[in-house]
Amino acid sequence: MSRHPVLYSFRRCPYAMRARMALWIASVSVELREVKLSSKPPELVEASPKATVPVLVLPDGTVLDESIEIMRWALAQNDPESWLTGDDRDLLATIEEPFKHHLDRYKYPTRYEDCDPDQHRAAGYEILRELDARLADQPQLCGDTRTFADIASFPFVRQFANHDREWFDAQPIPHLQEWLERHLASDLFANVMPKFAPWKAGDEESIFGP
Repeated sequence: MSRHPVLYSFRRCPYAMRARMALWIASVSVELREVKLSSKPPELVEASPKATVPVLVLPDGTVLDESIEIMRWALAQNDPESWLTGDDRDLLATIEEPFKHHLDRYKYPTRYEDCDPDQHRAAGYEILRELDARLADQPQLCGDTRTFADIASFPFVRQFANHDREWFDAQPIPHLQEWLERHLASDLFANVMPKFAPWKAGDEESIFGP
């Protein structure tokens, strides 16, 4: 067992992205094992039979296989920016349930039967309008500084925006657009997005952390 927690991750996965951001800000170093989704390592499947990323395996063998769970665990170790004060359960439920539902069908309509991506884009946009209104009088979703709610939501808003960036940039949601740009330009985002080669057993450890 590694002396560090082991994180199975995929660079572009929004769930893995937010887990890495929480681990980084908490100064928790991990052995990062980048996963090739078309060829998942058996060690990932053994740790978590659902075999989705992220999965964090602690040195004592405890397995955390939900991104929100990993974020909360990391911040329980160290929360230098008080992110947990913005652990807004209602907002997170909106992002993880209706917004993610519409995002998937907007971005991957061929995966679903009788799916109209324009309808799902419109429904997702209504949620973005609510976020924009929330940001009208404050720079972040829970106040003046970034917290759990921002970091847990940002990767999914990024994914929605990037699917048709010209369309997204043309919408009248200036506060959300500015919020997104601030997070994209942050040192934190840059620090969690380096590329790692897909991991296989026997590879030298790749340590991820500040």
